[in-house]
Amino acid sequence: MATTMNKPVLAEVFGPVTGSALRIKQAVLVVLGITLLAVAAKISIPMIPVPITMGTFAVLTVGAAYGPRLGLVTILGYMIIGAAGFDVFAGSTAEANGLTYMMGGTGGYLVGYVLATLALGVAATKGWDRSIGMMALAMLVGNALIYVPGLLWLGTLYGWDQPILAWGLTPFLVGDVLKLALAALLVPAIWKMIGNARG
Repeated sequence: MATTMNKPVLAEVFGPVTGSALRIKQAVLVVLGITLLAVAAKISIPMIPVPITMGTFAVLTVGAAYGPRLGLVTILGYMIIGAAGFDVFAGSTAEANGLTYMMGGTGGYLVGYVLATLALGVAATKGWDRSIGMMALAMLVGNALIYVPGLLWLGTLYGWDQPILAWGLTPFLVGDVLKLALAALLVPAIWKMIGNARG
């Protein structure tokens, strides 16, 4: 019976690969990933019509670098910390946080973060993260998986008679294209550096 072997993701090509040392490495990566997600969510770059936040860039890049399993653990850990009331989301504050914030207008996008992390992780196991074109395609899919539940939740929450696309899609497209291009260049470049170092 023919089987399809998954390709290793970036997180699997360095450090220990078995035993307790592997578990320690994975735990450290989860903590680092959650920290990266929280920090990136608070980075805001001035842009018209809206500032660019780096949260989605971090979500998609962590998904690709970690693969579906470790990526899922990381993004769920991030969500749990946010639900506990810590100020880790782009729009959260010390006063507006936790489950109340997560059930607001941003709730659908947070669900999309989980879906996108899984999708990028699966794409990476297929080797999509090793070429610019395929990584760009994976990023497009990931962005769609963020927007679809985000827009559906906005419509459900505020009513479909509201300008949902103008609120939750069109202002962010320019920034998302720039972040997509950055990730599509960055991740394959890391793979190329790894290949050169081993060559």
